[in-house]
Amino acid sequence: MALLYLYFYPGKYITLFYIAFIPGLIAVLISFFLKDKHKTTATDKAPVSFFAFIKYWKTSPALYKKVVIGLLFFTLFNSSDVFLLLKAKQSRLNDQTVIGLYIAYNLVFALTSFPLGIIADKIGLKKMLLFGLSVFAIVYWFMGLNSNVYVIAGLFLLYGLYAGATEGISKAWISNIVDKKDVATAIGTYAGFQSICIMLASTLAGIIWFQFGAGITFVVTAVATFLVILYFMFLPEEDAKHRSRLKQRKRVVK
Repeated sequence: MALLYLYFYPGKYITLFYIAFIPGLIAVLISFFLKDKHKTTATDKAPVSFFAFIKYWKTSPALYKKVVIGLLFFTLFNSSDVFLLLKAKQSRLNDQTVIGLYIAYNLVFALTSFPLGIIADKIGLKKMLLFGLSVFAIVYWFMGLNSNVYVIAGLFLLYGLYAGATEGISKAWISNIVDKKDVATAIGTYAGFQSICIMLASTLAGIIWFQFGAGITFVVTAVATFLVILYFMFLPEEDAKHRSRLKQRKRVVK
């Protein structure tokens, strides 16, 4: 709808944002009419420190720490998608085409997430994550070395495949290697560190872009991702404790 609007009113971005504000406001207002089905009795809970996730990191399983370190290193080089859009813009694509490519990326992402999730359950989360990271590395490598419009369009579609193969997979992997009672804490700890790395990633990418240009920025990201892939290849998908739990569940099922 936004793309159609810009076709008839090119460059009218401020008006477009005002239009987008309206349904957002309506959604907020509607939420006030929602009521919880079941009210739970309030219980006294000990206060939790804002930096409690650091405490969990110290006591977390060794495999959890190794997996999170790898994911955070990748996040440190996984800058905002805005840089991809800037690269497309540098290739002399007009605004409508750039936005269209981003819509195509989201469409591929939406269409592939469910089937890739099913495949991940069958072949293993680690293998699917490695596949997604490999696609990511390919996209960034060729994005850094190409300015061909058709190549960039194809890379955006491939980028959607990366998102479908990795979004949620990392959190699912984390949930499999920690105790059930610690799943939310483990994912929250990862998300806390991840948010810091996301901020640093775009800053780092901006500095490299400004100093050395777009091509080097994408190539550096691709090389860093390749190193992450090698790192994960030598990590087990599950620790011995988790494998033991799975065997016990299978015996119970039988």
